[in-house]
Amino acid sequence: MTQVPAEMTDAELAAHLAHHAGQILLQVRESNVFEGKSLGKAGDETANQFLVHALRHLRPEDGLLSEESKDTDERLGKARTWIVDPVDGTREYGEARTDWAVHVALAIEGKPEIGAVALPGLDTVLRTDAPVDVPQAQETPRLVVSRTRPAKEAVAVSEAIGGELVGMGSAGAKAMAVVRGEAEIYLHTGGQYEWDSCAPAAVALAHGLHCSRVDGSPLIYNQQDTYMPDLLICRPEWAERVLAEVAKL
Repeated sequence: MTQVPAEMTDAELAAHLAHHAGQILLQVRESNVFEGKSLGKAGDETANQFLVHALRHLRPEDGLLSEESKDTDERLGKARTWIVDPVDGTREYGEARTDWAVHVALAIEGKPEIGAVALPGLDTVLRTDAPVDVPQAQETPRLVVSRTRPAKEAVAVSEAIGGELVGMGSAGAKAMAVVRGEAEIYLHTGGQYEWDSCAPAAVALAHGLHCSRVDGSPLIYNQQDTYMPDLLICRPEWAERVLAEVAKL
């Protein structure tokens, strides 16, 4: 395991682990031992083992929720719970695309307070403790959507506001596209789980973006039911209009 300084903050730890999990995933893929679905499975299992063991070792008192580990009720009594997705966008990872991510987040009292999203294919980690300058928005709003099955709500909203659809892979890649100035709006209504959005929401909030459910209510994590079917991450100036258009649907 990578040596981690004892004085590392939670935010530094999130970024450190997301980065190294991403490097592990690249090594698994470059080994040329696996292909297709077996590559995705091997990557998920290997990265998950690293993240879970690291967090259990370094933050033993905290709760932990990972997509690739059996969930228990133990985390529900914790004020601090780490929520991780070892590979967000397994399909894109297996296809050697760049639109996949690693999510490491810390929810405190249910709020997405701290986190990091690694984009290993771009050699980039976006984090809550080191926000970057968000580029100027484009006049015609760009909405990131699934590259294979765009949600009908996102398509309808795009048409209503004169937007442009941009197909992309994982949830983390889509959310970070808004942070990176590659899009203005990420509207999702197709069903997700807490690990799909906790780290992206934490990072987006740290960059001054709007994050909520599509009815405008806050994103709340570390719930017994981890299903979180919808969210909106967007430039603040677009939030009210997009929420209003969704409400009409």
